[in-house]
Amino acid sequence: MLNFGKIATFLLHRLSPEAAHEVAIHSMALGLGSFSQPDDPRLQTKALGLTFPNPIGLAAGFDKNARAVRPLAKLGFGHIEAGTVTPRPQPGNPHPRLFRLSEDGAIINRMGFNGYGINRFCRNLARLHRPMPNGRTRGATIPIGGNIGINKTGADPLRDYPELVSRVSPYVDYITMNLSSPNTPGLRDLQSAKMLEELLAAINTRNPQRPPLLVKLAPDMDNQSYEPIVEAAIKGDAQGLILTNTTIARPSYLTSKHAAETGGLSGRPLTQRSREVLKLVAQINQGRIALISCGGIESGQDIFDRLQMGADMVQIYTSFVLQGPSILARLKRELLQEMENAGLSSITDIKTANK
Repeated sequence: MLNFGKIATFLLHRLSPEAAHEVAIHSMALGLGSFSQPDDPRLQTKALGLTFPNPIGLAAGFDKNARAVRPLAKLGFGHIEAGTVTPRPQPGNPHPRLFRLSEDGAIINRMGFNGYGINRFCRNLARLHRPMPNGRTRGATIPIGGNIGINKTGADPLRDYPELVSRVSPYVDYITMNLSSPNTPGLRDLQSAKMLEELLAAINTRNPQRPPLLVKLAPDMDNQSYEPIVEAAIKGDAQGLILTNTTIARPSYLTSKHAAETGGLSGRPLTQRSREVLKLVAQINQGRIALISCGGIESGQDIFDRLQMGADMVQIYTSFVLQGPSILARLKRELLQEMENAGLSSITDIKTANK
């Protein structure tokens, strides 16, 4: 199983990044792929009123149209976040728009919320809930999130986000508002505290009953900007924050020939800033809502550190794309070893050890 994953990843990397991505999604949708062993009970995680088999989720952007949710769930993730989905279909930005910076452990994307739109997204998710002959539902076995965003043209955020929440709510366990992609003009302007309050009020009015709602933030704001946004999220009854999305910054030490491409940079170069934002927001938050850390996570120690710093869970994307499904077993093994070294027997113990 492990060798199959490594071979498949090697072969996929012989293709262009976007072609490889499409082949991977299509193959999994057809039922190809590996299956993980049950998780060690010590990795069980509770957040957002939900129970997760482990704290490692797949970030939005990999399965934009919810085409391969069930196969992805079987790889060993603790949760899957599908999307970003927009109200209407759109092609996204011109090609090429996805670049591997393998030597830097990074990816640059300027996809631009390409996708099939909310109607098809919901139809794909609905398949997870179809009953089987024995009366049970097929399910995805782990919590599933839906990441929502706005179209490049014709968008009305105060109309679109509440409608998207309404549409996706029957099919997911939590919802994430993407306000931080750098590839949709004007999207990051919605991260102001005032605008966030208005968006959350509109969502809550339209959806008095809904799954837990999270807000995904950018790493590129100045440090002083986070406190009013966090307070606005809490005041507006959001249940969590995802820290962080990709960055428009370009560290001087990048060596890849693609380093100057425009778009959002993810992976190892984001590690330091992602940690800084998590530490800052955790101090502001004081445990009031859930925090999911994302950005440059490549080892079990990375996960252990993020949990100690205040994260409830983590998400990976770039390391999964570059290293393949085998990374999940390694991350869990290394995380368990870190727990044993620290004399801790549960994820809760990690989160409370330094308090």
